[in-house]
Amino acid sequence: MANMTDDDGVTAALGRRLRAIRTQRGLTLAELERDTGISSSTLSRLESGQRRATVDLLLPLARAYAVTLDELVGAPETGDPRVHIKPVVRRGITYIPLTRRTGALQAFKVIYPGVRTDHGAPDAPLVRHDGYEWLYVLSGNLRLRLGEQTIVMGPGEAAEFDTHVPHSIGSADGRPVEVLSLFGKQGERAHLRASSG
Repeated sequence: MANMTDDDGVTAALGRRLRAIRTQRGLTLAELERDTGISSSTLSRLESGQRRATVDLLLPLARAYAVTLDELVGAPETGDPRVHIKPVVRRGITYIPLTRRTGALQAFKVIYPGVRTDHGAPDAPLVRHDGYEWLYVLSGNLRLRLGEQTIVMGPGEAAEFDTHVPHSIGSADGRPVEVLSLFGKQGERAHLRASSG
Protein backbone atom coordinates (compact mmCIF):
# COMPACT_ATOMS: atom_id res chain seq x y z
CA MET A 1 0.00 0.00 0.00
CA ALA A 2 1.47 3.36 -1.03
CA ASN A 3 2.15 5.95 1.65
CA MET A 4 -0.04 9.04 1.56
CA THR A 5 2.00 12.20 0.94
CA ASP A 6 1.38 15.57 2.61
CA ASP A 7 -0.08 16.80 -0.70
CA ASP A 8 -2.50 13.85 -0.75
CA GLY A 9 -3.58 14.71 2.80
CA VAL A 10 -4.19 18.35 1.84
CA THR A 11 -6.16 17.29 -1.26
CA ALA A 12 -8.30 14.90 0.80
CA ALA A 13 -8.91 17.52 3.52
CA LEU A 14 -9.89 20.12 0.92
CA GLY A 15 -12.24 17.62 -0.70
CA ARG A 16 -13.95 16.97 2.64
CA ARG A 17 -14.25 20.74 3.18
CA LEU A 18 -15.75 21.29 -0.29
CA ARG A 19 -18.30 18.51 0.27
CA ALA A 20 -19.21 19.93 3.70
CA ILE A 21 -19.74 23.42 2.26
CA ARG A 22 -21.92 22.09 -0.57
CA THR A 23 -23.96 19.97 1.86
CA GLN A 24 -24.29 22.91 4.24
CA ARG A 25 -25.66 25.02 1.39
CA GLY A 26 -28.13 22.25 0.49
CA LEU A 27 -26.87 21.92 -3.10
CA THR A 28 -26.65 18.85 -5.28
CA LEU A 29 -23.71 18.27 -7.61
CA ALA A 30 -26.03 18.98 -10.56
CA GLU A 31 -27.08 22.35 -9.08
CA LEU A 32 -23.45 23.25 -8.41
CA GLU A 33 -22.53 22.25 -11.98
CA ARG A 34 -25.22 24.63 -13.24
CA ASP A 35 -23.90 27.47 -11.01
CA THR A 36 -20.19 26.97 -11.79
CA GLY A 37 -19.93 25.32 -15.20
CA ILE A 38 -17.76 22.59 -13.62
CA SER A 39 -18.96 19.08 -14.49
CA SER A 40 -20.55 16.97 -11.76
CA SER A 41 -17.91 14.28 -12.28
CA THR A 42 -15.08 16.81 -11.72
CA LEU A 43 -16.85 18.20 -8.64
CA SER A 44 -17.28 14.66 -7.29
CA ARG A 45 -13.60 13.88 -7.85
CA LEU A 46 -12.61 17.13 -6.10
CA GLU A 47 -14.78 16.26 -3.11
CA SER A 48 -13.49 12.69 -2.89
CA GLY A 49 -9.86 13.87 -3.03
CA GLN A 50 -9.25 12.12 -6.36
CA ARG A 51 -8.55 15.42 -8.16
CA ARG A 52 -6.27 18.23 -7.07
CA ALA A 53 -7.89 21.64 -6.88
CA THR A 54 -6.63 24.40 -9.18
CA VAL A 55 -7.40 28.10 -9.13
CA ASP A 56 -9.49 27.59 -12.28
CA LEU A 57 -11.73 25.23 -10.30
CA LEU A 58 -11.68 27.07 -6.96
CA LEU A 59 -12.61 30.53 -8.28
CA PRO A 60 -16.03 29.49 -9.67
CA LEU A 61 -16.72 27.55 -6.47
CA ALA A 62 -15.85 30.57 -4.31
CA ARG A 63 -18.17 32.73 -6.46
CA ALA A 64 -21.01 30.18 -6.24
CA TYR A 65 -20.68 29.97 -2.44
CA ALA A 66 -20.11 33.76 -2.06
CA VAL A 67 -16.94 33.23 0.00
CA THR A 68 -13.32 34.24 -0.42
CA LEU A 69 -10.75 31.72 -1.62
CA ASP A 70 -9.24 31.76 1.89
CA GLU A 71 -12.60 30.81 3.38
CA LEU A 72 -13.16 28.15 0.72
CA VAL A 73 -9.86 26.38 1.34
CA GLY A 74 -9.81 26.98 5.11
CA ALA A 75 -6.70 29.15 5.11
CA PRO A 76 -5.30 29.97 8.57
CA GLU A 77 -6.79 32.96 10.35
CA THR A 78 -4.94 36.26 9.94
CA GLY A 79 -5.61 37.46 13.48
CA ASP A 80 -8.42 39.80 12.42
CA PRO A 81 -11.19 39.27 15.01
CA ARG A 82 -13.93 40.62 12.77
CA VAL A 83 -16.30 38.13 11.20
CA HIS A 84 -16.79 38.95 7.53
CA ILE A 85 -20.31 37.77 6.85
CA LYS A 86 -21.26 37.13 3.24
CA PRO A 87 -24.95 36.45 2.71
CA VAL A 88 -25.90 33.78 0.19
CA VAL A 89 -29.23 33.98 -1.66
CA ARG A 90 -30.75 30.71 -2.89
CA ARG A 91 -34.24 30.45 -4.39
CA GLY A 92 -35.08 33.90 -2.99
CA ILE A 93 -34.07 32.95 0.57
CA THR A 94 -31.14 34.79 2.21
CA TYR A 95 -28.73 32.71 4.32
CA ILE A 96 -26.29 34.59 6.56
CA PRO A 97 -23.67 32.19 7.97
CA LEU A 98 -22.94 32.84 11.65
CA THR A 99 -20.29 30.13 11.99
CA ARG A 100 -17.07 29.84 10.05
CA ARG A 101 -16.14 26.18 10.37
CA THR A 102 -17.53 23.46 8.18
CA GLY A 103 -18.31 19.93 9.23
CA ALA A 104 -19.78 20.77 12.65
CA LEU A 105 -23.02 22.31 13.84
CA GLN A 106 -23.69 25.32 11.58
CA ALA A 107 -25.58 28.49 12.55
CA PHE A 108 -27.39 30.76 10.08
CA LYS A 109 -29.69 33.73 10.18
CA VAL A 110 -32.23 32.94 7.45
CA ILE A 111 -34.55 35.50 5.90
CA TYR A 112 -37.58 34.12 4.07
CA PRO A 113 -39.02 36.82 1.81
CA GLY A 114 -42.62 37.96 2.01
CA VAL A 115 -43.13 36.93 -1.58
CA ARG A 116 -43.76 33.28 -2.34
CA THR A 117 -40.64 31.27 -3.16
CA ASP A 118 -40.43 27.87 -4.81
CA HIS A 119 -39.01 26.45 -1.58
CA GLY A 120 -41.56 27.94 0.82
CA ALA A 121 -44.83 28.25 -1.13
CA PRO A 122 -47.79 26.30 0.31
CA ASP A 123 -47.77 23.99 -2.71
CA ALA A 124 -43.96 23.76 -2.91
CA PRO A 125 -42.60 20.23 -3.18
CA LEU A 126 -41.33 18.91 0.12
CA VAL A 127 -37.59 18.30 0.29
CA ARG A 128 -35.53 15.87 2.34
CA HIS A 129 -31.79 15.52 2.96
CA ASP A 130 -29.28 14.34 5.52
CA GLY A 131 -29.08 16.37 8.71
CA TYR A 132 -30.94 17.72 11.69
CA GLU A 133 -32.30 21.28 11.98
CA TRP A 134 -33.27 23.52 14.86
CA LEU A 135 -35.24 26.73 14.09
CA TYR A 136 -35.97 29.79 16.26
CA VAL A 137 -38.28 32.48 14.85
CA LEU A 138 -36.87 35.98 15.42
CA SER A 139 -39.60 37.95 13.62
CA GLY A 140 -42.59 37.29 11.37
CA ASN A 141 -44.75 34.19 11.05
CA LEU A 142 -43.15 31.00 9.76
CA ARG A 143 -44.93 28.10 8.08
CA LEU A 144 -43.19 24.77 8.63
CA ARG A 145 -44.49 21.77 6.70
CA LEU A 146 -43.28 18.42 8.03
CA GLY A 147 -44.73 15.55 6.06
CA GLU A 148 -48.53 15.85 6.35
CA GLN A 149 -48.34 18.37 9.21
CA THR A 150 -48.32 22.19 8.81
CA ILE A 151 -47.26 24.35 11.74
CA VAL A 152 -47.39 28.16 11.95
CA MET A 153 -44.80 29.61 14.32
CA GLY A 154 -44.40 33.17 15.64
CA PRO A 155 -41.52 35.10 17.24
CA GLY A 156 -39.91 33.25 20.13
CA GLU A 157 -41.09 29.82 19.03
CA ALA A 158 -38.65 27.03 18.19
CA ALA A 159 -38.82 23.68 16.41
CA GLU A 160 -36.38 20.87 15.72
CA PHE A 161 -36.62 18.06 13.21
CA ASP A 162 -34.76 15.36 11.32
CA THR A 163 -34.34 16.66 7.75
CA HIS A 164 -34.97 13.16 6.39
CA VAL A 165 -38.62 14.02 7.08
CA PRO A 166 -40.03 15.70 3.93
CA HIS A 167 -40.33 19.42 4.72
CA SER A 168 -40.66 22.98 3.45
CA ILE A 169 -40.21 26.30 5.25
CA GLY A 170 -41.51 29.75 4.33
CA SER A 171 -43.59 32.76 5.26
CA ALA A 172 -47.03 31.97 6.67
CA ASP A 173 -48.60 35.31 5.72
CA GLY A 174 -46.70 36.79 2.79
CA ARG A 175 -44.47 38.96 5.00
CA PRO A 176 -40.73 38.44 5.59
CA VAL A 177 -39.66 36.03 8.33
CA GLU A 178 -36.30 36.05 10.12
CA VAL A 179 -35.12 32.79 11.64
CA LEU A 180 -32.10 31.57 13.55
CA SER A 181 -31.24 28.12 12.18
CA LEU A 182 -28.83 25.54 13.55
CA PHE A 183 -28.05 22.70 11.19
CA GLY A 184 -26.08 19.60 12.07
CA LYS A 185 -24.98 16.41 10.42
CA GLN A 186 -27.24 13.39 10.68
CA GLY A 187 -27.63 12.47 14.34
CA GLU A 188 -26.12 15.75 15.60
CA ARG A 189 -28.67 17.76 17.54
CA ALA A 190 -28.74 21.03 19.45
CA HIS A 191 -28.77 20.38 23.18
CA LEU A 192 -30.34 23.01 25.41
CA ARG A 193 -29.87 23.18 29.17
CA ALA A 194 -32.39 24.84 31.42
CA SER A 195 -31.03 26.39 34.57
CA SER A 196 -32.48 25.02 37.77
CA GLY A 197 -33.63 28.16 39.35
